[in-house]
Parts: sequence; structure tokens; C-alpha cells
Amino acid sequence: MASPELLDAARRLVPRIHATRDYGEQHCRLEPGVLAALHEAQLFRMMIPADTRGLQTELTTAMQVVETIAAADGATGWNLMIGAAYGVWASRLDSETARLIYARPDAVVAGALRPSGVARIVEGGFIVEGTWSFASGIGHSAWWLAGCAVHDESGLRRNVDGTPHTRLVFIPASDGELIDSWAVGGMRGTGSHDYAINAVFVPIERTLPSDAMSRLPEPLYNLPLMALMDSMMAAVPLGIARSAIDAFAAVAGSRIGHGSSTPAAGKPAVQADVGRAEALLRAARCWLYQSVEEAMAELHAGRPVSTRQAALMRLARVNAMTAGVQAVDLIYAAAGSASARSSGLIDRCFRDIHVAAQHTALHPSNYEICGAVLLGNAAARSL
Repeated sequence: MASPELLDAARRLVPRIHATRDYGEQHCRLEPGVLAALHEAQLFRMMIPADTRGLQTELTTAMQVVETIAAADGATGWNLMIGAAYGVWASRLDSETARLIYARPDAVVAGALRPSGVARIVEGGFIVEGTWSFASGIGHSAWWLAGCAVHDESGLRRNVDGTPHTRLVFIPASDGELIDSWAVGGMRGTGSHDYAINAVFVPIERTLPSDAMSRLPEPLYNLPLMALMDSMMAAVPLGIARSAIDAFAAVAGSRIGHGSSTPAAGKPAVQADVGRAEALLRAARCWLYQSVEEAMAELHAGRPVSTRQAALMRLARVNAMTAGVQAVDLIYAAAGSASARSSGLIDRCFRDIHVAAQHTALHPSNYEICGAVLLGNAAARSL
């Protein structure tokens, strides 16, 4: 499917997502019809390599698709982002295992990368156990992945540099236990529950070192892994902020506050807030996409992404979240007391983006490490 067709497919889904977005709030999962439509449009397959029956989509196109769906509903956009981005692991697994996990049209992988579990070495693989948190979309995923610290008969295994040796393991969803734990104020539809694996054998071919490199030569799969996945994540707050601005603009001409005869759209303070929100969103969006395009141009030219460029990409991603939050906050304030109604779209955007902003990948704490790299005080591995 070509890039324009993917974007058109995403846009066609918007009315359906609008009509069913309350379902995610109430049930903490994707509405079944929307899930089926995302599968039918192959949007979860954007990052899966072509040799594994995936679409191997240009990253900026995948980001635009995620942004479009997130503007329709933040939680649906987040679910799509996670499910699509995790297709990249098919470029790290050997081709046979990748096809086992990803070749089915409705294949989706979910799970947590942090090494919260233990993988004990046994003949032919590992015995895995542990509990992990915040697994977005796990309820509709056929396979789960989990980050683990590797142990042998002597205890924790370490790398040459002394750091713990960690691996990602892949298990069928039927081998794990979903823990109903997602009780939050925003992003409820992501269903980001906890999950457990209890002494399950995982063959070695269904595991990867956490820093595994791509088996494929294509530039897309040789972009730094976090840059690929987190750039897709950064498209979500852009979509949520777009939704908030547009929702307010649609009613500001008729909304008159208590004790006033002037519609909100006619008030200078409101006009200024909307102008600032629009400027924040557009500037952040421009830099985010530019940072990806510049990095991909380097890779297509046969040059690796430099440490400085990786730091700037990370800054652009964090800035997208920061600017998105600021834009939504401006709109929330401009809308006045009406924005506090839990049934309203602006309130949902406010709750969704503030929950999304807590994710470590786009948290403001990232500014420090990026600044350290730009000042020559941190190494590439920090990114």
C-alpha cells in the first residue's frame, strides 16, 4: 500500500473512531469494530518488513498516520502507535521466527521493554518469570514481549562492560496472565494493563538481546531503535493537541461565558491563547518531522546518525510532547468552565495528553541528557 493510500485509509477511519471513542473510556480497550478496521487497513503492519508480509512504510508516513488517528482519539492513536512500532522487532528476529510472530494479518505484539523479569538459561532457551507494567494494547495482542535480566547458574549474567545482560522474550498471549490494573484518568482506551509470565519456557530463537541490530540493510531498520519507535510516539501528542484546538475553534464563536455578552472567539485573551497554541503545535510538528527526514537522509547516503543528530532527534520528540501539553493547557483555559465536563472532547484531550506525557520516552527529564550530549558531557549510549 503506497503512502497516500495509507493516509487516505487513516482518514476514512476518523468518523468511525469519533462515533465509538466513548467505548474506550468505559471498557479500557479498543472498540472491536475500530480494531477490525485498523487491521483491515493494515495500519498495524506499517513497520513490519516486507519480507515478513509487512508494509515497511516510510517513517514520516507512519507518523502522519498515527497523528491522524490520534487526532480522532488519543487512546486509539496510542494503541496504533504501539502496535505498529513493535513491528520493528521483525527486523531483529531471524526471518523464520519473524514470520511465525508477524505473518498473520491480525498479528499485534505488546509488552514492556524494561527488564522487569528474569530469564534463566536452560537447554535450548530460557525459563521466564516476572511481572511487567503499562503494556498498552495488550488485550488485543496475539504475542507479548517482555524485557528480562538473564541469569545462569551463578546468578545475574553481565556484559563485558559490567552492565546486566538483558534480553527481550516473545510469548503467545495464551502463555501469559493479563492483570486488570489500568485505572487512570486519561488514555483509558489504551488498556495499558500489567501482565505476568509464570515459569514459561521460551526457545532461544524467540528471544533477542535488548540491543539487537537489524538483520536487514534498509535504512529504516538501521535508524537508532528508540528514534524510530519514539518518533512515532511523538506524533500522538501532536494529534491530541490538534483535536483540542479544532474542537474549541468549532464552538468558540457561539460560546458565551457567564456574565458576558461576547462570544469566546471575540475575546482578545482567548484569541491570544489560541494563537499561541497553534504556533506551539505547528513549530513542534515541523521540527519533529524535519529531524526524522534529516536522519533518514543521512542513512540513505550511507552515513550513520551521529550522536549529536540523535540528541537533536530526541529533543524534537520531547519538544513535541511539551508543546502539545502546553497547547492543550492553553485551550483548556480558554474554554473556561465548559472544558471541565468529563463528557467533553477538550477535557478528554487534557486528560489524555497529561497521562501520555508521563511516559519516560517523552518526559521532560530527557532535556537534561540531550543538553549533556550537546555540551559534550554524555556518550551516544545515553540516547
